[in-house]
Amino acid sequence: MPRWKALPEGLDPEVSEFTSQLRGLVDRSGLSIAAVSDRTGYSKTSWERYLNGRLLAPKGAIVALADVTGTHQGHLTTMWELAERAWSRSEMRHDMTMEAIRISQARSALGEFSQNPVGGSGGSGRPGGSAGTGAPGGSGGRPAGATVDFGVMRGPGAPSVPQQRGPGGPPRPGGPSPAGPPSAPAGGRKRGRRRMTIFVAGVVGAALVTAAAVLLTDIGGDGGEQTVAESPSPSPSSSAPVLPAGVKCGGDACTGKDPEEMGCGGEFVETVASATVGTALIEVRYSKTCSAAWARITQAAVGDEVRITAGGETSGQTGEVETATNAYTPMVASPDSAGAKACATLASGETGCTVPKD
Repeated sequence: MPRWKALPEGLDPEVSEFTSQLRGLVDRSGLSIAAVSDRTGYSKTSWERYLNGRLLAPKGAIVALADVTGTHQGHLTTMWELAERAWSRSEMRHDMTMEAIRISQARSALGEFSQNPVGGSGGSGRPGGSAGTGAPGGSGGRPAGATVDFGVMRGPGAPSVPQQRGPGGPPRPGGPSPAGPPSAPAGGRKRGRRRMTIFVAGVVGAALVTAAAVLLTDIGGDGGEQTVAESPSPSPSSSAPVLPAGVKCGGDACTGKDPEEMGCGGEFVETVASATVGTALIEVRYSKTCSAAWARITQAAVGDEVRITAGGETSGQTGEVETATNAYTPMVASPDSAGAKACATLASGETGCTVPKD
């Protein structure tokens, strides 16, 4: 009898009750976890998680366990649905808690940012005007009605300046004193920089066009044979199908591999053919996802063998019952389930095979 570990603290009561019921079914069946794994098609590691409350078993695993233990499938799936809703509620509560933590952290960070705005107090606005319109050299604002002279050309239609500075008049805030040398207009400096930028960009563009023309002339000219590198053709593996998470092989790569270790069992496998040889049951297990088949024997005796072949090949993979009452073979690649055949050779001398699909 397995020794069950204590269920995790904080586990939802309905999930805890359901997990205890699964443990009871396994106990009453007298099967080990390895045997449950072999008969249901779900890995031993997965069943250890299900039965220890670390993960909720999927519905397919529950249906398979009901078949193996002779339990009423409808009753067990009803209990599973209750546990599944409880599990979803627990996950939702966890997600909401994490979201609340993230929102709190974001609000705290934004609060600190608003207390230390970038640019200091010089960019603050004022009633009746827009921010950042202070005169050059000023403190960020100017009296209402004041006019700033930026040195731009004024035409006949330009607005008049209310307070023109004449000889001996008071200087603008931040401007030069009457006795100082006149400074170059700011607008003129900006236009000069723009012209220089445009000129440099034009020179660079012309140089690039010239270089491209020379390069194209060399490639298409008669001066000598030019070798142009071709892009590599895509490798065959680039068109290979993408395997689901947990599945580690497909097709020929699965031949000789353990189906459970490669993730080809569980929800990705089905029994496509079966037969009884003596007291043993042999089955052809096929995974469309992995494009591979293997054979399984149950209710067998030590020394019984089972073999899988596919596609008319005489060679295959063999599994032998050594200590338990069941065994399975490694996989063989098979594009479909047709032609896959399982054969058993019992220790008593009896033999038999499944009938392949047409």
